[in-house]
Amino acid sequence: MDNHLITAILSDICATAGLPQPDRDPVRVWSLSGVERLSFPDGTTAIYKYATEPFTSEDRVLHAAGSAGIPAPAVVGSLLRDDVLGMVIEDLGEPVRDAVDADGILAAVNLHAGPSATTLPVLDEDALAVLPELARGHLLRLRDQGRWAAGTDDIADMLDALTEAAGKRAEGTTIAPWGWVHSEFHPTSLHITREGWRLLDFARAFTGPGLLDLASWHGTIDDADPVRLRSFIEAYVAAGGHPDALADRGGLTPQAWALGWHRAWAIEWFMEQAVRWINDPSQDEAYIDVVRRHLKTAVQMLQP
Repeated sequence: MDNHLITAILSDICATAGLPQPDRDPVRVWSLSGVERLSFPDGTTAIYKYATEPFTSEDRVLHAAGSAGIPAPAVVGSLLRDDVLGMVIEDLGEPVRDAVDADGILAAVNLHAGPSATTLPVLDEDALAVLPELARGHLLRLRDQGRWAAGTDDIADMLDALTEAAGKRAEGTTIAPWGWVHSEFHPTSLHITREGWRLLDFARAFTGPGLLDLASWHGTIDDADPVRLRSFIEAYVAAGGHPDALADRGGLTPQAWALGWHRAWAIEWFMEQAVRWINDPSQDEAYIDVVRRHLKTAVQMLQP
């Protein structure tokens, strides 16, 4: 991204909000986004987040979350210019501790109880069922570029199997909890202070099956653990989550359904990154390894 553009966006946000120009301290910089802590002359601080596509709607999502009563950082000001979003949000300070399962359960209950936002993209049954086919299309485009060609026949075969079974396995997508899905629902996205908790990183939120958030909480580095997720869902229901979270769907238990479709969703996202957003052949092997691992889990859980 253009550093001059990022600086100009921040300058204009501050001018519009009546803020002086701050000192800037980078916190994290990635190829598609960055985070800085801003320090103003009066000693106050704020956070500056900037991002390019596909992360340019987070300011609108944060406003919608606030309107829905979901604890999230307040937006001081934002600006979209030349396909780059810049937003200044409140600085929550350092967390007092890491989030644990009990925190995630309470946050999920609150999130999924919020009224749906009409501005969010929707992942309904049809949209869920088409994910393996979309991923297969990404694979074909990568191969057309001479990438992902050798040693990926197993990836193609697993995607074909999932595509064939997707219509049946996607049944029950709109069974509650249905509505807000954070999509990056991990302990690192839950910021805990002495005053309470806030959810961060809403850039990819959508309207869809809340079970995907529950499947996301324990991450994807370790092997999928349906027994652990079942306990997590049961605790979520006991804490006030919708009781239909325990209902079977697509001919599967809720834990198998959630783990399988969460991995399918992640697969399509990783493959779109590889072909579109990142588009860096030097990273192909790493992406292939992740996609293959997630595909094996998706096939194991969705049983095509």
